[in-house]
Amino acid sequence: MSLKAGIVGLPNVGKSTLFNAITKKNILAANYPFATIDPNIGVVIVPDNRLEYLNELYIPKSLVPTSFEFTDIAGLVKGASKGEGLGNKFLSHIREVDAIVEVVRCFKDENIIHVEGDVDPIRDIEIINLELILADLEIIENRIEKIAKKAETTKDKDALKEVEVLRKAKEALLNNKALRLIDFEDDELLLLKNFNFITLKPIIYVANVLEDDIVLNGNLYTQKVFQYASLEKASVIVMCAKIESELAELEESEKKAFLLDLGINNSGLDKLIFATYDLLGLQTFFTVGSDEVRAWTFKKGMNAKKCAGLIHSDIERGFIKAEIMKFNDLEELNDEKKVQEAGKLYLEGKDYIMQDGDIVYFRFNV
Repeated sequence: MSLKAGIVGLPNVGKSTLFNAITKKNILAANYPFATIDPNIGVVIVPDNRLEYLNELYIPKSLVPTSFEFTDIAGLVKGASKGEGLGNKFLSHIREVDAIVEVVRCFKDENIIHVEGDVDPIRDIEIINLELILADLEIIENRIEKIAKKAETTKDKDALKEVEVLRKAKEALLNNKALRLIDFEDDELLLLKNFNFITLKPIIYVANVLEDDIVLNGNLYTQKVFQYASLEKASVIVMCAKIESELAELEESEKKAFLLDLGINNSGLDKLIFATYDLLGLQTFFTVGSDEVRAWTFKKGMNAKKCAGLIHSDIERGFIKAEIMKFNDLEELNDEKKVQEAGKLYLEGKDYIMQDGDIVYFRFNV
């Protein structure tokens, strides 16, 4: 399952430094606008202690963790919806992601230019969000203009419904509200998703702070970001992109010691990965054996047959049953046979809703 989170923000807020830490790639991170011209894509591994346990238990030839993509998208400026800066190129790239990670500058540094002249995280957020609203509004207006008259003339049921939903969305955008904040019915959402609207995508705010503020878990700027995000029911991750970049260069043992010295349990990067994974409604199931132990990403609510298809279409097509162990049961008993003897190996049908941590063997016949 290929899923992407796009990292966005004004120029010089720390996006590319954060992206360097995420992917351990040394992409251009310069102190001037548009250092990142094309979207850079990197695959991140989702940290999972359960996978480490399964690796020690089965000692497989191959260990495959679950992952998803982060895309670093060039800095946005005021007027992007009208072609300023990288304009439509930025907007086309962001339409391709599943979730938005918006990096917000929450620090003062005279050596790093701010395109708006001073530090004001709420103004910066509103600049970006307004540009995204304007971009979606343009698509809606063009579509309504194209089909409204025809829909009213022909009385085509589907076309009339589309116009109705688009007008509802337009009203929200004109009132400066992102589409993700509006209560749409399921059928309305299905229709809107065809347009890949940017403001319909879920969002996380990353408050980028200086080293001293990370120990305090923020500052006056981050407090403002938390207040703003609470109105959207959005998450905020406070991190120092510079520290994350340094951590990325360390071995795991050195990284743990460094975090311990800072008095921090998890790195900001780990918190961001977990938060993004959760934001996208993702969970993990496992397949195990002596050849391979593997983590698989699935959407919360998927049934066993659909999850089988993530492994191979033939397994989905010829699905018979799913043998399920719960990770906690295996960890407690430390042996597959003991799990079975305890009556905790379950046979489930195609409609079984997969759960996070399920260890599964799919029976199939084609």
